[in-house]
Amino acid sequence: MSTNKNMAYEFNFDGLVGPTHNYAGLSVGNVASTSNANLIAKPKEAAKQGLQKMKALHDLGLKQGVIAPMERPDVATLRRLGFTGTDSQVIIKAAKQAPKVLAACSSASSMWTANACTMAPSSDTADEKVHFTPANLANKFHRSIEHSTTGRVLQAMFKDENHFVHHPALPMGDHFGDEGAANHTRFVDVNSDKGYGKKGLHFFVYGKYAFDDSKPAPHKYPARQTFEASQAVARLHMLDSDNVVFAQQSPHVIDKGVFHNDVISVGNGNVLFAHQKAFLNQMQVYTDLERAFDGEEFHVVEVGNSDVSVEDAVKSYLFNSQLVTLPDGKMAIIAPGECESVPAVKEYLDWLVDQDTPITEVKIFDVKQSMQNGGGPACLRQRIVLNETEVSAMNQNVIMNDDLFATLNAWVEKHYRDTLTEDDLADPSLLNESRMALDELTKILNLGSVYPFQMV
Repeated sequence: MSTNKNMAYEFNFDGLVGPTHNYAGLSVGNVASTSNANLIAKPKEAAKQGLQKMKALHDLGLKQGVIAPMERPDVATLRRLGFTGTDSQVIIKAAKQAPKVLAACSSASSMWTANACTMAPSSDTADEKVHFTPANLANKFHRSIEHSTTGRVLQAMFKDENHFVHHPALPMGDHFGDEGAANHTRFVDVNSDKGYGKKGLHFFVYGKYAFDDSKPAPHKYPARQTFEASQAVARLHMLDSDNVVFAQQSPHVIDKGVFHNDVISVGNGNVLFAHQKAFLNQMQVYTDLERAFDGEEFHVVEVGNSDVSVEDAVKSYLFNSQLVTLPDGKMAIIAPGECESVPAVKEYLDWLVDQDTPITEVKIFDVKQSMQNGGGPACLRQRIVLNETEVSAMNQNVIMNDDLFATLNAWVEKHYRDTLTEDDLADPSLLNESRMALDELTKILNLGSVYPFQMV
């Protein structure tokens, strides 16, 4: 390994699918989530699909890690809402009196770790430390209860205060709605001698202005990320304003089901892969990015609406693919299997790899259990850039390797149910099963006590 501490690498930290994975249709604005409500979920299959993707990217030579799921059902939140008695009694009462509330408190949505936080690498911050801010996910109740545990998990993974800074989530409420890295992309010249460790360009995408009603905003579905939240995260992370670009999503595409920017565009290195209708003032966004980028030529690979409609982009999650630089320097799209079943998307991807763009490969992965709930390959991962010193300082037990893959597969096989319906959430034994699984997981990943049940 190189001795240059400034040489940095981009890790993909994927969320483990939790034991309560189900289809309750909780996410208004996410077409896949609501349209597949009440399907029979397969938690064991979902977790193994996620692990297979992690292992495959590890085998490709990419840096890969694991982020633990939430404790669910969230009994502590149910108690805050007035349900009393033993933990089992709390669940039984909630199932009888407020089943949709119980479903929300049982969601396994933390699997989509693109929403876990926003991070900034030490090469980009004024104090030269890695910064993390958990997303408050204020727009959806079932996700707004995640950030406290997310923060503890991140701190257990990145403990050393000499290298890592952990901020609390932004204040709750619509004005500072923050959805994390699903609306943030870092561009950098990966061909430099520092790799991902060169100072990068931070691209924050928001859905609306919270303090200015005169600005454009969607009408049908909510804009989950605000301009003010994006500004706040950039300030907290001590980013140089010359290396930050803010852009607004097109309100029109939000109303078509593009609830996060990563459903309509994705970036990596010096490439933005975006739909023609992704942004308000699209050409100005491209100009701003090209001017602010420090490095080789900045590339925009734009998909025309006549080639792939917004509806087909949402249906296939073409842009919720991962865009990665492989060890040989080639750039590849890590796409969900649904991209092969939507004819216009398949045709476009077959055409794209033969064009003169930096994107030269497409690799297809089956993440159907996640896709049916509204999250593709990009939703399942949080990108974290670390230099070699920081890699050495982090929790080594969360880094994917052959042994961890085998251990986690055995853990899933031991603890997860084959199927789960919304009605099954009323079974108090599911809570005990989940806690047993998570208690064992914290030992596997060396996280310590991060869950409320472990801190009683």
